[in-house]
Amino acid sequence: MKKDMPISKLRKNRLKKLENIKKSKANPYPAKTKRTHLIEEALLNFEKFSKGKKKIVLVGRIRSIREHGGSTFLHFEDGTGTIQGYFKKNIVGLKKYRFFLDNFETGDFIEIEGKLFNTRKGEKTIEASDFKILAKSLLPLPEKWHGLKDVEERFRKRYLDLIMNPKVREKFKVRSKIVKTLREILNKEEFFEVETPILQPIPGGALAKPFKTHLNALNIDLYLRVAPELYLKRLLVGGFEKIYEIGRCFRNEGIDAYHNPDFTMLELYWAYQDRDGLMKFVENIFKELLSGIGKGNTISYQGKKINFKTPWKRIKYSEIDFEKDKEKLIQPTFVVDHPLEITPLAKAKDDNKKYADRFQLVAGGIELINGFSELNNPLEQRERLSKNNKRKDEDFLQALEYGMPPAAGFGIGIDRLSALLTDSHSLREIILFPTMRPKKK
Repeated sequence: MKKDMPISKLRKNRLKKLENIKKSKANPYPAKTKRTHLIEEALLNFEKFSKGKKKIVLVGRIRSIREHGGSTFLHFEDGTGTIQGYFKKNIVGLKKYRFFLDNFETGDFIEIEGKLFNTRKGEKTIEASDFKILAKSLLPLPEKWHGLKDVEERFRKRYLDLIMNPKVREKFKVRSKIVKTLREILNKEEFFEVETPILQPIPGGALAKPFKTHLNALNIDLYLRVAPELYLKRLLVGGFEKIYEIGRCFRNEGIDAYHNPDFTMLELYWAYQDRDGLMKFVENIFKELLSGIGKGNTISYQGKKINFKTPWKRIKYSEIDFEKDKEKLIQPTFVVDHPLEITPLAKAKDDNKKYADRFQLVAGGIELINGFSELNNPLEQRERLSKNNKRKDEDFLQALEYGMPPAAGFGIGIDRLSALLTDSHSLREIILFPTMRPKKK
């Protein structure tokens, strides 16, 4: 991008080139492509393709162009890798060669047909015998994305952040792998994945302020769920013994490094299990998860080493100050035995009814998991919700009266877990489109 040229002028120039492409009777936005291989496949099988002299077709976004005498080199990338393209006048023809130079720019998507070869410097390259436009870009890519004065633009225009920063793309690939691996672990353990309502008449399952909306068809107010808990417990009543859900939850509260108004939660419930059994299960999940995403027992997070070797230490809730004792919670730690009054949906401990049979997993100073032995006494549950002036879901309370087996459950914040395992300092780094204040015009 020319430093002194305004975006409006650059866009105007690109629009002219778009018209040139149209006048040549080429479609600047075709639906079909003749792609035969991914760039990654071409690079992995380079010797085979280059020796066979067979033409292949690769596609991708142009990232750089440099003219060198009667030849032009470019780098282009698809979702799997980057390769060099080589254009020569006497191979593609003078007219097409000039057409390419006059109308193609960085940011455009291109299809190149040709043979693979090694340059004198040993760079794997496709020599173009033919090419076509796949999508003409009308705005130029930023030259120095990390040099932007307004760093929040990275989050506002995540698409540019992903184009310009491969490390960001890699983080989101790891996040996807985390979710995929968790599913594989739970499915292997014969947990059943379910879906429950996001629009709920009563926002239960967590002490959080909900978002409110109105359903015109039935003329009723509804709320975006703050948690799926009460519906998942209905399924325990219905006979499912091992269930989980991965989905979005919504809380109309503050925004900071570890809170976003909409976030992804994994909630799991296991009939005939208790808190202690669930903590052992969590330790096993992390062992498999870290292995599944290609990590060992020790990870780095914000300059600190965190060792997930089991067993993890346990600290009573009364012995910790979450504001002052962050350093005590860097290594994986189960915080246990919370006051019963702040956990209205949990069973009380058998040996001390003042405390809930609950745990929180904290690592890197971040709360990752909250779990407990579930309260299944319908009379006590009703009394506790009434006493604490909490929102009462009469249908849920009635469901409990039909009988819910003893069970334990937990919720994992997928965004926080992903931030920890990708060494991201805030959720905005690991949520593709975090909630942002609108930019002032």
